[in-house]
Amino acid sequence: MSASRQEEAPAMAGEVIIVGGGMVGATLACLLGQAGVPVTLLDAREGPLDAAAAGCGRPGLRVSALTPVSQRLLDGLGAWSWMRARRVTPYRHMQVWDAEGTGEVNFSADQAGLPVLGHIVENDVVVAALEARLAALPTVRRRFGARVTGLAASDRGREVVLAGGERLAAPLVVAADGARSPLRELAGIEVEAHDTGHAAVVTTVRTARPHGGVARQAFLAEGPLAFLPLTLDDDAGYCSIVWSTSPEEAMRLTGLSAEALGQALATAIEGRLGAVTVIDRAQAVPLTQRHARRYVLPGLALVGDAAHSIHPLAGQGVNLGLMDVAVLAEELLEARRRGVALGSEAWLGRYARRRRGDNAAMLKLMDGFRLLFGARHPALTLARNLGLAGVDRLSPLKRLLMQQATGRRGRLPASCR
Repeated sequence: MSASRQEEAPAMAGEVIIVGGGMVGATLACLLGQAGVPVTLLDAREGPLDAAAAGCGRPGLRVSALTPVSQRLLDGLGAWSWMRARRVTPYRHMQVWDAEGTGEVNFSADQAGLPVLGHIVENDVVVAALEARLAALPTVRRRFGARVTGLAASDRGREVVLAGGERLAAPLVVAADGARSPLRELAGIEVEAHDTGHAAVVTTVRTARPHGGVARQAFLAEGPLAFLPLTLDDDAGYCSIVWSTSPEEAMRLTGLSAEALGQALATAIEGRLGAVTVIDRAQAVPLTQRHARRYVLPGLALVGDAAHSIHPLAGQGVNLGLMDVAVLAEELLEARRRGVALGSEAWLGRYARRRRGDNAAMLKLMDGFRLLFGARHPALTLARNLGLAGVDRLSPLKRLLMQQATGRRGRLPASCR
């Protein structure tokens, strides 16, 4: 073969190329790498996180509420012990109430038959733990500063083109590159999208009273406000704030002084944690709900936010993404065992069938909650307050809701059981 032909041929990059090295993409790389699958993980970031800084000092602004199912997945990968040694905050109780009325429902780990309902963890702590694990997996190759600008089908499966012109090929390419997924756009996969009318204001606060391992969420006229418990150096006086509200109100809140924002937060949560002191900048993040019309094409699969992005009011976003990759890895390893091509659209359809319905149901449920609790009609206000009170009294219904919230839905992959 001539030198020019050799230059034109894309380099093989193992059996799977994963685009996106965040929590979801890194988890998939760990699942496949732990099973000995040759993987190339492409990350647009310039380098790995500073592991020494993750989970130290002031908490990061971006946090996730990880379910016990997600915890089991990360534990099986050897990441959870690293995270626990840094900073994770368990919560055993949840309080949800309608600030426009008297309805309130309380959930507890004891009612769910679990040690905890979940953990609040900074996203950087999760990623740093996964990166530490990836560094020890010999079949995983990580490429930082790798921005994908092209995607094509080839006789080798799929090939991606990097910003510098380099071409890489593999039987399967997985898009884990976020809600605005460039890879999904390059593949021409359409999404069903609508603006939720909300932006999320996020910050970190210190509260006069300890959180007591309780995750709190108030449904306000402006939108749901969550106080998510954080513990720093055994001090349970911190919370991560996620306040979903109108873009105009988000702009107003982020423009307040720290003192004025703290007072607004304390008032909004009805003084349940006493005075509130804002200890970090407040940042507004637009909220758009998206769902890809299809999850797979020949040699291509979408996972996590590239496949679906959801309103944060139930804290399920990253958990849905982690379940995506747990199911996809299970199906890929079974295909490998049977000698089926990893890029087979028919086989990838098994993953899509197992995940798209569950994700669609959760998206619809969250949209319904958002619309119900955003309604100002007196009859709807009365109905939702009666509904919350009824849920609090009906143990079977509470158990069902807790199963949903803790991730125990449908047929779980072996890595999550």
